[in-house]
Amino acid sequence: MNQPRINPYQKQMNQQFKAKTDKGPKADQLQISDQAKEMQETQGVHPARSEHVEAIKEQVDTGNYTINPEQVAEKMLNFGKQ
Repeated sequence: MNQPRINPYQKQMNQQFKAKTDKGPKADQLQISDQAKEMQETQGVHPARSEHVEAIKEQVDTGNYTINPEQVAEKMLNFGKQ
């Protein structure tokens, strides 16, 4: 009864406020394992795959690329079954 008015949560609130203001903005970080780096260096794109991708890009650019809706649907269903 003789204690002055003290908010028992004030200390906790001050600590939270201080923690928020002390921290600067964190930058995103990316860490790649040594094994992943080695895989990136040793495994290049297969030439046949590269040619196929370039052919598709050319078809898209010229407007001649067609999509087979049955094949797309089949692959979507197969993906959903996995």
